[in-house]
Amino acid sequence: MFFDSPMGEMVAGATENGICFCEWEDRGGIERILKRVGKRYKCELVLVEKNRYIKILQSELKKYFNGKLESFSVPLDIKGTAFEQTVWKELLNIPYGQTKSYGQIAKAIKNPDSVRAVGRANGMNYISIVIPCHRVIGADGSLTGYGGKVWRKKKLLELESGIKSLV
Repeated sequence: MFFDSPMGEMVAGATENGICFCEWEDRGGIERILKRVGKRYKCELVLVEKNRYIKILQSELKKYFNGKLESFSVPLDIKGTAFEQTVWKELLNIPYGQTKSYGQIAKAIKNPDSVRAVGRANGMNYISIVIPCHRVIGADGSLTGYGGKVWRKKKLLELESGIKSLV
């Protein structure tokens, strides 16, 4: 399902268990990513139309972009390696309006030497915004490594800090 946001078109997919994909349409390698998601869920296409989770996601994203939602409640159907899932669960613990470095995430999951692996797992998160990989920054505070483009990461962090509205 394609839909507009204040920062460009997004594409989302869901299974009968929850959201499994939410990404920027112009993310690099999006076609490859969609194939990878299909393999993860053992299907050619993920359900994208007439799914209650897509409707919830769209409603919650609209509230988020309007600065009226800090935490998502839409059910997720998350699949990945055990390590990726551990990292993604930790990302969900980063409060709205705050950031953590890759190193802080590695320490939080009790694997302090896994900074690069945390970065890779962060990049394998295909449920953008809901699993807030945009809240992960470099050790020096730099805005690095966001598949949705760094300018979007900056705007999302500004929105969450109350600096700027997106609507």
